[in-house]
Amino acid sequence: MSAPVKPRAGTRVVIAEDQGMVLGALAALLEMEGNIQVVAQARNGREALDAVLKLSPDVLITDIEMPVMTGLELAAELKRRRHETRVIILTTFARAGYLRRALEAGALGYLLKDMPASQLAEAVHRVQAGLRVIDPQLATEAWTEPDPLTDRERQVLRLAAEGTTSAEIAEQLHLSEGTVRNYLSEAISKLGANNRVEAARIARSKGWL
Repeated sequence: MSAPVKPRAGTRVVIAEDQGMVLGALAALLEMEGNIQVVAQARNGREALDAVLKLSPDVLITDIEMPVMTGLELAAELKRRRHETRVIILTTFARAGYLRRALEAGALGYLLKDMPASQLAEAVHRVQAGLRVIDPQLATEAWTEPDPLTDRERQVLRLAAEGTTSAEIAEQLHLSEGTVRNYLSEAISKLGANNRVEAARIARSKGWL
């Protein structure tokens, strides 16, 4: 991380994390660093979105995998709304594919959960200042292997991996079954897989799902 940014007094933060113990510990550690006020804690993406829209914090720190709405979907929704809250993804997933999707969704930070609280606090202030903060190792890997899936292929493959049938996917996404099968076929082909299960495993391992 480069030269420190002078923190503003009382940087307001919302934290989204579905594991209660991690959520509480993260909030406590950040507030101990000073100049940071955790104004809300959310256990899923929808709660986090509601908190951000209501409180307009300076920074949102969110995990990726959460119920109702993922951290990536949350970041994308805030970008769609042109909301001024800056987003940091804080995750255990050290995958270049997730980083690419996070940046495309408008996140300014992508950091791993094992970083010291002092560095996370510094990252919060840097992101609040409009600077990008990314785990150094992932930054070098992010663009080496592009994500081959379209958003719709990813959406269909994710549902299929959860055990949803083609008919159910078609109904849920307002598509025909034939279109769903085509999306799955394209995803399987692009990933060099033999079936939808293997395709989902490959995509997930690379952070594309």
